[in-house]
Amino acid sequence: MSAIPATVASRVSPGPLAVGMALAAVYVLWGSTYLAIRLALPGYPPFLLGAIRMFLAGALMYVVLRRRGARPPTRRQWRTLTVLSIFMVLLSNGLVNLAETQVNSGLAAIAVASMPLFAGVFAMLRGRHPSRIEWAGLVVGFAGVVWLNAGSALSGSPLGLVCLVIAPLAWAWGSIWSRDLDLPEPFMAASGQMIAGSAWMLGAAIVTGERFTAVPSMGATAAMLYLVVAGSIFGFTAYIWLLHHVRPALATSYAYVNPPIAVLFGALIAGEHFSRHDLGAMAVILAGVAIITIARTRTPRLAAEPPA
Repeated sequence: MSAIPATVASRVSPGPLAVGMALAAVYVLWGSTYLAIRLALPGYPPFLLGAIRMFLAGALMYVVLRRRGARPPTRRQWRTLTVLSIFMVLLSNGLVNLAETQVNSGLAAIAVASMPLFAGVFAMLRGRHPSRIEWAGLVVGFAGVVWLNAGSALSGSPLGLVCLVIAPLAWAWGSIWSRDLDLPEPFMAASGQMIAGSAWMLGAAIVTGERFTAVPSMGATAAMLYLVVAGSIFGFTAYIWLLHHVRPALATSYAYVNPPIAVLFGALIAGEHFSRHDLGAMAVILAGVAIITIARTRTPRLAAEPPA
């Protein structure tokens, strides 16, 4: 998606029903996108899938925002968005798509759950030193990452392993770096990044020789459109609303809710199988993310960004 500075509070407190519905949207919609990617890939090559998804979502958001009076990005902001989209779109979403040609959707979601851990490290390198509780979360979380990479199905898929290491690294770096940049308002920034990112995705598809060998099936096309509407538009809108109405720790709690939801969808709908090793590593990674999230309720200055 895109990097959005976390805004902590709104002047009017929303009701619990509104907050609950927004959280449910972020948890379920984003948790389901990993399976939707897998279902779309038989008809759409990974980078072409990303190019089409990001262009449609970004263009639709841009048109709606302009009609509602939002200011377009300046030329300087477009240049910034174009560079930022390398990390936030091409190297994150694009590589998750590519990884899912090799590993199942639930395993991809487990690996991407390490993103907040990398974000914590990059924040430290840029002057924000973790508290003792955050350090504990980082140590626990990275122990889970090592465990996952050492003996799961990832170890038998070099391409999947590389992609699922680079993707959360790129997302984390883009999330932290974006905080010092001149960007348009959040929704327009997201739209611009998706549009610019779609061009990078198309370039990657050309370089890697991707092409359509047949007309995509209805099922694959439905999954692609689900990614556009549910993942990139509805899910993102709910996330931005949460950032403006609740504390960042609650808004970013998707980071440890999405992976088990993705695993559940993969098992129930696609018949994916997970070893005790995979589930154990997921539990350790999510424990680390949860510890960091709890620590940020005390010093809410760093928020994770939306996922694939």
